[in-house]
Amino acid sequence: MLFVDLPPQFQERVVCSISASAKYEVPANIILAVAEKEAGKSGQWVQNTNGTYDIGSMQFNTEYLKDLAQYGITPNDVAAAGCYPFDLAAWRIRKHIKNDQGDIWTRVANYHSRTYRYNTVYRADLILKAVKWADWLTARMPTYDVTKPSTPAQKSNVEQQNNLAALDRP
Repeated sequence: MLFVDLPPQFQERVVCSISASAKYEVPANIILAVAEKEAGKSGQWVQNTNGTYDIGSMQFNTEYLKDLAQYGITPNDVAAAGCYPFDLAAWRIRKHIKNDQGDIWTRVANYHSRTYRYNTVYRADLILKAVKWADWLTARMPTYDVTKPSTPAQKSNVEQQNNLAALDRP
């Protein structure tokens, strides 16, 4: 899948985010918003003030990776090019959505930090990016209502956000 309206450096981010969202049943606009917010690149290691590093396209923190080592997941895995880092991020975001407290945006922002002051700043920007990506996706990837013959089921941002809010309900 190639999106001609995107610069080449963003192709992997978009294709892998959409693929990961389908695999892990997380809205694509959320994965795309997190990927844009993290703004990482394959092979990138960014040192934090606390001595940890954020690695790769989805900026996995080395502290978090310690927990994943028991599954054989290494820093090199999340630093690599390709879709694996996006799959791992979608898996983690899904866990936050299902297991954490707060509204969906707070839960997703836990990907960055559970500390309130960092979470709220990340959350606010994440919402803006998610709305932008929802509009982008709607314009390029119409969905279809299978109960009606060949009718695109375009949803407004309000409908999409209501669907996201439904994920908060038990």
